[in-house]
Amino acid sequence: MRIAVTLGDPNGIGPEIAIKAANHFSRHEAIRPVLVGDAHVIRATAERLGVAAPDLIDAPALEPTAFAPGTLDPRAGKATVAYAAAAVRLALDGVVDAVVGCPHSETAVNRAGIAFSGYAGLIADLTATPRDRVFMMLAAQGLRIAHVTLHESVAAALTRLTPDLVVAAAEAIVATARRLGVERPRIGLFGINPHAGEDGLFGDDDERITKPAAAHLSQAGLAIDGPIGADLLLSQRRHDFYLAMFHDQGHIPIKLLSPLRASALLLGLPVLFSSVAHGCAFDIAGKGVADATGVIETVELLAGVA
Repeated sequence: MRIAVTLGDPNGIGPEIAIKAANHFSRHEAIRPVLVGDAHVIRATAERLGVAAPDLIDAPALEPTAFAPGTLDPRAGKATVAYAAAAVRLALDGVVDAVVGCPHSETAVNRAGIAFSGYAGLIADLTATPRDRVFMMLAAQGLRIAHVTLHESVAAALTRLTPDLVVAAAEAIVATARRLGVERPRIGLFGINPHAGEDGLFGDDDERITKPAAAHLSQAGLAIDGPIGADLLLSQRRHDFYLAMFHDQGHIPIKLLSPLRASALLLGLPVLFSSVAHGCAFDIAGKGVADATGVIETVELLAGVA
């Protein structure tokens, strides 16, 4: 399996952890990472690390004078987007089987004049997929939680939640699970309110939204339980995947379990795309001390090894 690994923000730790991850798989027969980004960034980083530059596909986007590890720069933000776009084109053309995005800086990208709130919206646009049909799933240490809504206020998310949106997210889980080798995934559906509303005692949101969605999914033959309070479902750990309604419902348990090693897999796309669930770490960029475990485990997830 050939997996493209984009550099993310070239002035962050992305180039370093991409190279370390590629070297980790250098003797692996089934997994072949290829780095996508500026060749001069990859080669300079490899030289600094004292290793040979791995297989790469040059995606020129950053002038050499703008390559300054540890610096937040709009030019690097623009390059981040260019690297991701190049890798997605490779996936759509069948040159690679999946894409891993190294950490980005939303600030750097937005300062470049590009509206950006994460990889999800960008990859949706690059693949002509409606943004409201792309969902994120975090995975770490066997726990996999997808999200119906993500980077928006709880109030805004609640107004956008509908049975149809919950169904679409669950169906995206099933489609991706099958691509990862789980033919009939068991899905635990989080409630919106505490105790999934306690039959209306804590609000009617679950009566209107998650319960109709669960009924529809069950009728369609999916193995789904819920809605049930997120705390109870997670304490049982009986399911292959979980579906959270809001950002923090899913992110907090994953980050508590594995603060720096989670993978963020996008669902509902024609390409397999995942990023790592940590940031650019500008404070240690260029120092050779960044941990590549998150990228390694994300590559393994996409390769169906994890």
